[in-house]
Amino acid sequence: MGVSALGLLASYSKPVGSGNTLTVNQQRLLTRLVELSKFGRNDQGHGYRVAFTQGDLEGRAWFMALMKKAGLDPAIDAAGNIIGKRKGKNPSLKPIAFGSHLDMVPDGGNYDGPLGSIGALEVIEVLNEHKTLTEHPLEVIIFANEEGGTIGSMAMAGRLTAAGLHQKSQSGLTMAEGIKAIGGNPDNISSCVRKKGDLRAWLELHIEQGGILARENVQVGVVEGIVGIVHWEVTVEGFANHAGTTPMNLRQDALLASARLIIAVNEVIGSVPGNQVGTIGKMDLTPGAYNVIPGKVVLGLEIRDLSAGKIETLFREIEKRAAAIALESKTTIRFARQANESQPALTNKALQQAVQASAKALGLSTKLMQSGAGHDSQEIAWIAPVAMIFVPSVGGISHSYKEFTKPEALANGANVLLQTILAIDKAKESSTHA
Repeated sequence: MGVSALGLLASYSKPVGSGNTLTVNQQRLLTRLVELSKFGRNDQGHGYRVAFTQGDLEGRAWFMALMKKAGLDPAIDAAGNIIGKRKGKNPSLKPIAFGSHLDMVPDGGNYDGPLGSIGALEVIEVLNEHKTLTEHPLEVIIFANEEGGTIGSMAMAGRLTAAGLHQKSQSGLTMAEGIKAIGGNPDNISSCVRKKGDLRAWLELHIEQGGILARENVQVGVVEGIVGIVHWEVTVEGFANHAGTTPMNLRQDALLASARLIIAVNEVIGSVPGNQVGTIGKMDLTPGAYNVIPGKVVLGLEIRDLSAGKIETLFREIEKRAAAIALESKTTIRFARQANESQPALTNKALQQAVQASAKALGLSTKLMQSGAGHDSQEIAWIAPVAMIFVPSVGGISHSYKEFTKPEALANGANVLLQTILAIDKAKESSTHA
């Protein structure tokens, strides 16, 4: 469905909140976030609703029951995504889609993903309560395994490869096995693909996961772009030998070489201007004994930036540093690029304007910003105009059980989502894609 960018900007410049009295139920939003947090929680009170685990299965079943109660008649597609549909007045119009994910990282928080998912359902609840029928059909989409590589959204965008399906997930299952466990059909993965133009728009409400909004006392972040994320498995091999009888100058210590590489990554990433980040966030060494020189270390390298070209440039420099370290330490260092990488994505400018206008009409302050975290929205950007709404994360903490966003901020974000959907629904459409 074509949309005129200029026409949209003109439409969105009008206040959207003043013409209706629709507002979300903050208490219901909070109550459901608390209820969802119980799935996958361990005895210490920490969360483990990792994709494809029992906690994930239980949380998804709970959410689908709520969707059914709200009249969405949820279904699971071949990638394991949960999709609930609400009819519009004009079935010929393309659907407006919104949602997020339910899965979490190990020991993760209760807002990253759940806010956008429960916030999307809250929009439906409010529309139902006010007997408001939109012109466009609506779709609430809960993507599978966002934290493990935006797998569900990648599949919907037609970008999940056979290699990606065979990659092992955090749960221990391969992606294909995990998708099957949650009700999908990896053997027919192409059936879930949406073509460019199938969706009128995609919107995702999310916590910022950083500290910019809270530090600057801004209520709503309007995302301009989402960084690309590339992973490499790095294997450093030396020679395992007796720690007591091998002189220091004769060692081929894989861990020592790895330590030098970790420092080199930090130096390379910080050597050029910009917001790029690089992390070695996992390590496995063998044999793993006090009295044995480490013979092999496997590391996980990640680089993120809004420019795919910069990611490649930085990696090439890291490779050069690795080659020098390997030569000096008499080790070998190999990099294996991982499947399911995320490309940088820009959000739609007309939809950015819609979010800003909705927030302004609600009396909320806004800031244009990039997202340093990966999201399902960057995959859907391949097939539809997308927008993201950020609300502040207290202390900039995320991917942690200490993750927290204030109740009023949660409601602010959900209200902006609601009003933006209504604005898109009323905007005039023409032949130019937004």
